Amino acid sequence: MVLWPLIWKSMQYNFISSNQALADFCQQASQVEAIAVDTEFVRTRTLYPQLGLIQIYDGKQLVLVDPLAIDDFSSLTELLTNSNVVKVLHSCSEDLETFWHAFKVMPSPIFDSQFAASIVGMGPALGYAKLVEMMLDVTVDKGESRTDWLARPLRDEQCDYAAKDVLYLFQLYPELKARVEDQNKLSWVYAEIAHLSAKKKSSIPLDSVYLTIKNNWKLPSKAVLILKKLAAWRTSTARLRDMALNFVVREENLISIAMLQPSNKTELRSIQGMNPHEVRIHGDALLGIVADCQNVSEEAYPPMVKRLNDVNNYKNTAASVKKLCISIAEKYAIPPELVGSKKQINQLLKWCWFNQDETRDMGLQPDLLSSWRRTLFVNELIKIEALNLSGELLEVNS
Repeated sequence: MVLWPLIWKSMQYNFISSNQALADFCQQASQVEAIAVDTEFVRTRTLYPQLGLIQIYDGKQLVLVDPLAIDDFSSLTELLTNSNVVKVLHSCSEDLETFWHAFKVMPSPIFDSQFAASIVGMGPALGYAKLVEMMLDVTVDKGESRTDWLARPLRDEQCDYAAKDVLYLFQLYPELKARVEDQNKLSWVYAEIAHLSAKKKSSIPLDSVYLTIKNNWKLPSKAVLILKKLAAWRTSTARLRDMALNFVVREENLISIAMLQPSNKTELRSIQGMNPHEVRIHGDALLGIVADCQNVSEEAYPPMVKRLNDVNNYKNTAASVKKLCISIAEKYAIPPELVGSKKQINQLLKWCWFNQDETRDMGLQPDLLSSWRRTLFVNELIKIEALNLSGELLEVNS
């Protein structure tokens, strides 16, 4: 067992860098009702977050787990998925991605302190430091937030910073949970993050990636075909090499290539905004995709991409759904943007009106028809005729 005790005020925390030390701690932590969890990662040029540190506090012992020194995480994944232990995180979206990429598990159940604070009216999307200041009257030093968490050894200041995140998070939990329970919304907190976890586990199919590209609606059908192939290739390359998408080829350049359809590297280089590095590394692949699409018959071209602004009655229907969101927000004392944001309203409309959209292609239903929102929305949304919702469309796989 490797434990490096470090003292911060009256707190002792330990740096865990062995399989046995991790297993011993996880066994202890599995006996408590809740643990505070946080991660530190690096994600600058990579597609996936690179895990640098895991912080856990079970109310008795605070540990910093070094994922670079450990090769057996079975005890940790068992703890993270232990249904009897609540995992307390704050704004956990990126933490979920990190755990899924590193260990192929999603922590559950999760009490997200940001969502919990929002749903009881403390303020939308509160940052961790602000929430700690509001509830504990403590100022959080964020001076190490941009540190390189993959570098070793970590300085004492970095460990202090990381440890305080879960120390305060654990202290927030009892009162925040009580406020949520007073409003009978605890199940909503767990359901929100369970739904988010399901979305994080779902990858968009390569053939559908082009639907996410900005300005795709400007392209004619042949150019849409080229964009579809380019976007699939870029995403496949990024996943294979763990590169951020725009470090493969920038998104706006995909649109330009699809529109201009260059036939050689000279024409490719002449496209405004093309990086010589992109042409040097990926020029042959890009030109090959364009050339292959020249031999495709028009009957095989995908349709032009629709956008909601061009759909008749879009504004009126969106306004009707927004009005419903406001009504529900007032009834349950929830911020309107938490009930249904503009992005979530548009997600619903695309799912209702378009034959192909990202949500459907990922095997998901819109947020407003999922999780805790479904019960609030479904009967009222059926009344909005323009949505064309039917019983068959509203079937949800349990």
